[in-house]
Amino acid sequence: MNLRYLLLFSLFTTLMLVACGDDEGPVAELPVYDDTPYVLSYGSLPEPQLPTDNQLTEQKVLLGRMLFHETMLSKDDSQACASCHLQTDGFSDPNRFSVGVEGLPGHRQAMSVFNMAWHTNAFFWDGRSTLLRDQALKPIEDPLEMNETLENVITKLSDSKMYRDQFVRAYDSEEVTEEKMALALEQFMLSIVSNQSKYDRYLAGEEALTESEERGRILFQTEYNPFFPESSGADCAHCHGGKNFENDQYMNNGLDTDADFTDLGREMVTQNAADRAKFKVPSLRNVAITAPYMHDGRFQTLEQVVDHYNEGIRNSSTVDPTVENTRESGLFLTPQDKIDLINFLHTLTDEVMMNEPAYQSPF
Repeated sequence: MNLRYLLLFSLFTTLMLVACGDDEGPVAELPVYDDTPYVLSYGSLPEPQLPTDNQLTEQKVLLGRMLFHETMLSKDDSQACASCHLQTDGFSDPNRFSVGVEGLPGHRQAMSVFNMAWHTNAFFWDGRSTLLRDQALKPIEDPLEMNETLENVITKLSDSKMYRDQFVRAYDSEEVTEEKMALALEQFMLSIVSNQSKYDRYLAGEEALTESEERGRILFQTEYNPFFPESSGADCAHCHGGKNFENDQYMNNGLDTDADFTDLGREMVTQNAADRAKFKVPSLRNVAITAPYMHDGRFQTLEQVVDHYNEGIRNSSTVDPTVENTRESGLFLTPQDKIDLINFLHTLTDEVMMNEPAYQSPF
C-alpha cells in the first residue's frame, strides 16, 4: 500500500508541475548569432563589387530592412527611411521635395535606392557620401528630414528587446552602435535589386517589344547626328548606358544658365568650379514610376523630360559637351519619336521589385 501511495503521489506531483509549467507559457528561446551568407541574385546584371569589409548575411540584411522601415529613427517616431523611399514608386518619393518631421521640405528630390551595388561613384545627388553606409545615417540627423540624434536612436533601439535580439543574431552582441546600424542599412540597400523589367525579359528572349517600344529602343541607343537628321537618334545611351542605364558620372545636363544656378551641386563637395551645377547621373531603370525628375524635381512627366533634351537645353559654363552639341538644332524628335521613346522607357519598369516581399516592412 505504501508503494502504491508513493507512486500515485509521484504521478500527481509530476502532473501538477507540468500543468504549472503550461500556465507559465513556453520558455522563450534565446537569440543565436547567425552568419549565414545572403545570396544576392542579380540575373543578367554584371557582378557587383560588394564591400569586402561588410559581407552580406541574412541576419544583417534583415536588421537593415527593419531599420529601413523603423520610425524610431526619427525625432517624433513618425518617419522611416521608407517614408521617402517608397517601394511602389521605385524607392523614390512622388513628392517634389520630401517633407521632414518638422514639416519642412528638403532642397532636392529623393533619389531611388535600388541597384546601389552598381553605383561606384559615391551617393547623394552631389556625391558627398563616398560609401553607402555613410549615406545611410545622414538623413537621421538632417534637420530637414528625421531631425534626430544618433544617440537618441541608439537609446530607443536599445530599449527594444526585439532589436537587442536581432543585433545578437546579426552581430553576436546586443549592443546597438552607429557603425552596426550603418553597416546593416548598407546591406539592406545593397540587397535591393531591379533586373526583372519587360526590357530584361526582352533581352532574355522571353518577351517581344511592341513596334513602338522597339522604335523607341533604337532611338534611345542611336547617336545624335546633325548632318543626317533623318537618321539621328535621341542619344540617351551616352549618359544612361549599360545594364543599369547610368554612367557613374556627375554632369550638368543644361537645365539652367550660369545666371540661373540656384544649386551648385557637386561643386559644394569638391570646391572645384568645374563641378558647378553638376549632379549624379541616375539610373533610368523604373524611370516611369519615379517622377518627378531632375535633382530639383522640376519636371513632372517624361514628356517634359524628353522636351527638355529635344529643345530646351540651356548653355552654361559647365554644361556637358555631349548635351551642348545638341542645343542649337535639338534632337530632331518628331511627336511620334517622343511617344516611341517614352514607350520604351516604360519597359524599364520592374513590377517584380515593386512588389517583392523581401523589401517590404517586416513589421
